[in-house]
Amino acid sequence: MQIWEQLREKHRGKTFGVLAGGVLGMIYLFFGLWRMLIFVLIVYTGYYIGKKLDRNEPVFPVEDTWRWLMDKWRLFR
Repeated sequence: MQIWEQLREKHRGKTFGVLAGGVLGMIYLFFGLWRMLIFVLIVYTGYYIGKKLDRNEPVFPVEDTWRWLMDKWRLFR
């Protein structure tokens, strides 16, 4: 029981991400598409997003990506 409490309190985002990824992956598998790599990718994506949420980081770094694109486009001016 302590494990579930610890997961809920300290790793809420990662736990939710893995569970959501697992549910989506199982739905994907039950509809007849037995591609295990897709299943693992879905679960890992849920884990990655949950890990970012636990650290209070943005899931997709919009500002960094925008700066990177602007630096690349300056070459053509």
